[in-house]
Amino acid sequence: MSNILAKCLSPLLAAGVVLVGCGGGGGDAGGTSSPMGDAASAPVDGPAWTQFGGTAQHAALSASAAQDLARLRWRTPVDLAPPYRPSGALLAHYGSPVVTSHNTVLVPVKTGATGGFRVEARAGGNGVLLWSADTDYVMPAHNWAPSYNLALSSTNRVYAPGAGGKLLYRDNTDTATSSATWQSLVFYGSAAYNGAPAAFDQSVFINTPITVDAQGNIYFGFIVTGTNPAGLSSGVARIGADGSGSWAAAATLAGDATIAKVAMNSAPAVSGDGQTLYVVVNAASAATPVAVQYGYLLALDSQALTLRRKANLVDPNTAVVARISDDATSSPLVGPDGDVYIGVLESTPVSHNGRGWLLHFDSTLASPKTPGSFGWDNTPSIVPAAMIPPYAGGSSYLLLTKYNNYAGTPSGDGRNRVAVLDPNAAQADPVIASVTVMQEVLTILGTTTDPAAPAGGVKEWCINTAAVDPATRSVLINSEDGYLYRWDLSANQFTQRIQMNNGVAQSYTPTAIGADGAVYAVNNAALHSFGR
Repeated sequence: MSNILAKCLSPLLAAGVVLVGCGGGGGDAGGTSSPMGDAASAPVDGPAWTQFGGTAQHAALSASAAQDLARLRWRTPVDLAPPYRPSGALLAHYGSPVVTSHNTVLVPVKTGATGGFRVEARAGGNGVLLWSADTDYVMPAHNWAPSYNLALSSTNRVYAPGAGGKLLYRDNTDTATSSATWQSLVFYGSAAYNGAPAAFDQSVFINTPITVDAQGNIYFGFIVTGTNPAGLSSGVARIGADGSGSWAAAATLAGDATIAKVAMNSAPAVSGDGQTLYVVVNAASAATPVAVQYGYLLALDSQALTLRRKANLVDPNTAVVARISDDATSSPLVGPDGDVYIGVLESTPVSHNGRGWLLHFDSTLASPKTPGSFGWDNTPSIVPAAMIPPYAGGSSYLLLTKYNNYAGTPSGDGRNRVAVLDPNAAQADPVIASVTVMQEVLTILGTTTDPAAPAGGVKEWCINTAAVDPATRSVLINSEDGYLYRWDLSANQFTQRIQMNNGVAQSYTPTAIGADGAVYAVNNAALHSFGR
C-alpha cells in the first residue's frame, strides 16, 4: 500500500469503516482559488440550495443525489485574511454557499482582516469565476467573527447584506459578466437611507443570515448601536415580495426591555405554511456577562411581525434560563409536522459538558416537548425515517445533530459523536441521567484520535448545518480533523471520507449539495467542491 493510500485508509480500517471512495487532498486550504475540473462546465438543471439550511425551515434536505466523494473538484477561499488565534484556532463563522438551479455556486467571501465582503459566482462544474461583486457590508461588534450569508429567491434573485441594514440584490445570477452591480432594498425606506447614508451605515447592522420564504418574502435580524433618523432600534426586518418593508423591535416583541436584539447568526425560520416566523432574541452582546445571556423564542405573524407567542428558553436540567450565545449559529428548525427546535447553552457553563441542549416545542410554542442532548452551536437537520430501514419507531422524521462530548469539561471524555435522534421517543440523558432527552436512534464516533483528549478521545465534529441526502441514505458532515465524511445511515458506517486540510480547531461550518449533486463543504476558510 502506498504511503498516500495508507494515510487515507488506515484510520478508517482501524475504526471498522467500509470505504467506497477515498479522496486525495492533503495540505491546507491555501489562499487562492483552485479550479480543478474541465475547462468547460456542462449546463445543469436541478434543485437549488437557496440559503442557510437549504430552505426557509432550515431542514437541510437535498433533492439531488449527492455525488461520490471521489475527488476535490475545485476549491476557493471564503476568507482572504482568516483571524487565526495564537493557538492556531480559527474562531470565525462562514456563510453557506447557495447554488442556483442552473448550478451556479454563489460564494460569500471575506476580503480583509476586520471586514470587507464580496460575492463570487462560480460555475459549479469547475469553479470558474462568472462574476464578482463587492459589497459595502460592515460587521457588527463581535467576539467570534459572525457569518455572512446569501439567499436565493424562487426567481433566481440573490440577496446579500449591505451596510446600514440595506439588502443588496442581483438578478440573472447565472449570467457571466465582467462587472456586476447591486441594486438595493431598504426595510425602513430608501428615501430615509439616501437622506443620511453615513448615519445609517455607522449604526445599523444586519446580524443574521437572510431567510427567503417560498413567496419571496425576506426576513433578517439587525442591530442598532446609536441614534438614527428613522428611529430604528434593534429587531427583525421584513421585506415583502413586492419590495415593501417593515420592522419590529426585539424588546417590544419580547415584552422585555432587557432584550437587546435578534441573536447573532440565528437565521429566522418560516413555518411550512408561510404564516409564522420564528425568531430567537437575546440580551447578550459582545460585552454581556455570561450570566445574563438569556433570551426567548418568538412566534410572529409572518406578515404583520406581531407576536403570537413567546417561549422561555430554559435549561431542562436546572430549570433556570439557558444561555443564548452570540458565538453560536443556532437557528430555529421547523419540522415537517410544524414542531420547532432551537439549540441553547446550559445555564451554568459546562454543567452539561458544554453540550447545551436542543429545546423542542410544538408549532404554537405553547407546549415544550422532550429536549435533545446537544444544542448550542448547531442547527439540526431533518432525516426522513425511511432513510434508516431498521428504524421501527413511530416518528415520520428524525433529527441529525452534532453530539460532541468535549474533553476538558467535568465529565467530558472527548468521545465526540454525531447522532440521529427520535424527537418523539425518550431516554435518560447520557451525561446527566436524571434528565430525560430524545432517544438516540444512531450514533457514530469520529475516526481521528485527538492527542489532547483522554484515551479514546477523537477530534470534534465541525457542523453548524449538515446536508442530508435521502437518495443515498447518507449525510455529509465536517470534522475538525480536516475531512469531509459520508455517513451511510442504512449501514451506520462511514463509507467515504475525503481530505480538505490537515485539521484546524474552528467554529462550526456548513455543508450543502448542489444542483448536480456536488457536495460543498466550508473548512479552514475555504469552500471545497467534491464529486466524481
